[in-house]
Amino acid sequence: MNPLAIIFDCGATNVRVVAINMQGEIEALQSYPNQTETDPNYLEGRIWDFDAIWNKLLRACKSVTSQIDPNRIVGVTTTTFGVDGAFVDAEGKLLYPIISWQCPRTIPILDNISKYLPVDELYTESGVFPYNFNTINKLIWFKENRPEIIDQSEVFLFMPSLLNMRLTGAKCNDNTMMGTSMLTSVASQNFSEKIFEKLQISPTIFGKVGASGDVVGKVTSSASKETGLPEGTPVYLAGHDTQFAIIGSGADINQPVLSSGTWEILMTRSEKATSTPRELDLGITTEFDAEKGKYNIGVNYIASGMLEWIKRNFYGSLSGSECYETMIREASQIPQGAEGVKLNPDFYATQGASGGSIEGLTLHTTRGHIYRAALEALAFKLKEALNSVEKAGNFKAESIICVGGGSKNALWNQIRADVCGIPVKVIEQKETTVLGASFYVFTSAGFFKSIKEAQQTIKESNIFYPNK
Repeated sequence: MNPLAIIFDCGATNVRVVAINMQGEIEALQSYPNQTETDPNYLEGRIWDFDAIWNKLLRACKSVTSQIDPNRIVGVTTTTFGVDGAFVDAEGKLLYPIISWQCPRTIPILDNISKYLPVDELYTESGVFPYNFNTINKLIWFKENRPEIIDQSEVFLFMPSLLNMRLTGAKCNDNTMMGTSMLTSVASQNFSEKIFEKLQISPTIFGKVGASGDVVGKVTSSASKETGLPEGTPVYLAGHDTQFAIIGSGADINQPVLSSGTWEILMTRSEKATSTPRELDLGITTEFDAEKGKYNIGVNYIASGMLEWIKRNFYGSLSGSECYETMIREASQIPQGAEGVKLNPDFYATQGASGGSIEGLTLHTTRGHIYRAALEALAFKLKEALNSVEKAGNFKAESIICVGGGSKNALWNQIRADVCGIPVKVIEQKETTVLGASFYVFTSAGFFKSIKEAQQTIKESNIFYPNK
């Protein structure tokens, strides 16, 4: 029997279920679009409709399990974006919708967070860069605006754990998601007593926290009927998609990995982490690696989320693969420098920032110029991030591994290599988050001896060398 792992993967633009084997081959996949909704309790806010997401995943899983032999399934796991989650009661009911990382309500929270703890002290303690969407800001929003939600809750569960709860009935958070929250100690990789004391909230609100590969529980009878998964199938912890994309890339210590999706996250695995004002000035965020005791140090910025804006506004008459092929073809015909068109890619602006912009437009400017300028702007953003990560990690990169949806764009990869001046490597399996999560299923189920052994199955497909 060639075993299969089932991965529930919830992203900001798509939710999907994937069946993947030990060779890293996807045997079945079904996805549906995802988007935020208006918060009915706070009309300026953005939330994730968890029931809608769950129902899409149920349909996706039914489709996937109908295409394979369910008896080959040896385990299930879940991955999602970081920071977001919800308070639930003892019966597992959400007491308030999941506040999205895209919600503006937390901007003033971060602006005034010094009344609890100065930002530089928060950063020194947690290692997490002070983004307004960090979980700590959502916790403070509830404390200041809806304290009864905290009082009525049994536990706060991050998004992967909410999905696991629907599959197993068990409530357990994971270490990689906790590491995105700005509520932990970078030194101990545990809850920060200092931060929780200042917030006057008990860390017990996050309940049990496990490590990657731990068993959460087993697929219940009701979940089996809804998903097509065999009852009793083990469900293993994964968590934050970025950490598993890095594992799925095969990266070792001090090897930069660019996870290119709605956000680009350039990270490198490290055995140690430093969170001083120097790292804060460099824009470094430090998260917990999927392997306990190690770290991922890196820089985050909006990427294909901004490219999707260009797609909607300049290529709206096209759809599917035709749209992306047209965008790339037109940009390929534009020379380096986009003939003077320049784009500021800061499309995710915090309060008080000016936001993104496009300059150098003329009567001869085409949409191809704008898309080319966007790809080049993001490549220079990558170069800045690489310089910061190298300084923080005290190493010099020899190459960059590129994973995620953005790694499929050959033109963008070549521009990255040209701007950064080092090779950009792309591996054969583009779905590295799914691949990395599957390694933990197969290793925990006893089919690999270690994660390192699982990584030996990774195949490199292409290297983009800088043009001289």
